Amino acid sequence: RRRGPWLLATRSGGGAPLKETHAGCVRACGLGRAWGFEISCISDRLYFAFLCQKPKSGAPSTHYFCIDDDHVYENFYADFGPLNLAMVYRYCCKLNKKLKSFSLIRKKIIHYTGFDLKKQANAAFLIGSYAIIYLRESPENVYRCLLTGNNSYLPFRDASFGACSFNLTLLDCFHAINKALQYGFLDFSTFDVDEYEHYERAENGDFNWIIPKKFLAFSGPHSRSRVENGYPHHAPEAYFPYFRRHNITTIIRLNKRMYDAKRFREAGFEHYELFFADGSTPSDTVVQTFINICENVEGAIAVHCKAGLGRTGTLIACYMMKHYRMTAAETIAWIRISRPGSVIGPQQNFLAEKQSDLWLEGDIFRSKSRRNQKLAVTKILTGVDDISINDAKNRRANRKDTELYSDEDETNSVTQGDKLRALKSKRQARVTMVPLT
Repeated sequence: RRRGPWLLATRSGGGAPLKETHAGCVRACGLGRAWGFEISCISDRLYFAFLCQKPKSGAPSTHYFCIDDDHVYENFYADFGPLNLAMVYRYCCKLNKKLKSFSLIRKKIIHYTGFDLKKQANAAFLIGSYAIIYLRESPENVYRCLLTGNNSYLPFRDASFGACSFNLTLLDCFHAINKALQYGFLDFSTFDVDEYEHYERAENGDFNWIIPKKFLAFSGPHSRSRVENGYPHHAPEAYFPYFRRHNITTIIRLNKRMYDAKRFREAGFEHYELFFADGSTPSDTVVQTFINICENVEGAIAVHCKAGLGRTGTLIACYMMKHYRMTAAETIAWIRISRPGSVIGPQQNFLAEKQSDLWLEGDIFRSKSRRNQKLAVTKILTGVDDISINDAKNRRANRKDTELYSDEDETNSVTQGDKLRALKSKRQARVTMVPLT
């Protein structure tokens, strides 16, 4: 099926309308060159442009808009994107409204950005995501169009305060959006943007769904609800109503013991301990035990470490690579779009190194599942002898791994999770404690 042109325009001046020329290309009148590619079903209406100055309003055939100051990434350190899921949703709503507006029906819609390289990358991420979600374009086509004219975009980086060791590209993010659509992680027809923005705030629980109805990532609960160094802590009981309402049956703790697990267990939740040091990478035993638990539980799983970003995102990514055959970069991208700041430092390259092994485990898992449809769950563990959730051997293995890192190491020092939580609480000015309902 032949599609109409979805056009990328790049130019150095502002104000003059764009006119279509031969071969699907467009020319910015007197202001340089622009290029167009047939990758959408919107007929000659949607453009993306770099402009050095704000264009004049009131042009009869063009409507310009910019989101550079409307959708702003809240960084931890040197990270600057990608923008979160709520911002993607609000951008798509805004663009759909413009394209359907009666007053703009005869106008070209031009999303423009300035020459701030970080804002360019986030603006390109938004319009590219729109093309994938609503125009059903492939990530490769969108990315190719955005690169037209020797354009390039800064790669995104992690939220650590060290040197960047892993580049996350726009194409990685586009593939993540596409896979999320494919597997049902992303569905804007049911997405509640107000709920997302409410619960991501520290004072309201600091949690996000990574895979709806499967994985929720959250900041670690505390022994009692209180504000410490500006960060609001929540007791386990504060989460009970939300967890029950959303069929969260299992909690997995990855950090030191800041609360008594029996408070969750006595309320009817399953609770597991898989400790490894803040900012580090998990052992094979921890990875396999985590996946094994997640393959066997009924209901959704809430996973936390201290800040609910590094360790939490890393283990959820391992599950996603095994069961959805996503690349390490795609899983990192999706988890950061869902919960910014996730997967930090050496955890990024750890996931890249684990990718092929986890893909193989997933292939074996699915093959065995197909051969025996009567089994509710098939356990496949590579390199670990018969680890099950409840057996004594597993408990001994967990104790051995945990002994490598004492809880006192985190208790008596300021860890990466402490720093990230402090930064998040500072940037989110409102600190009103409310029930997590």
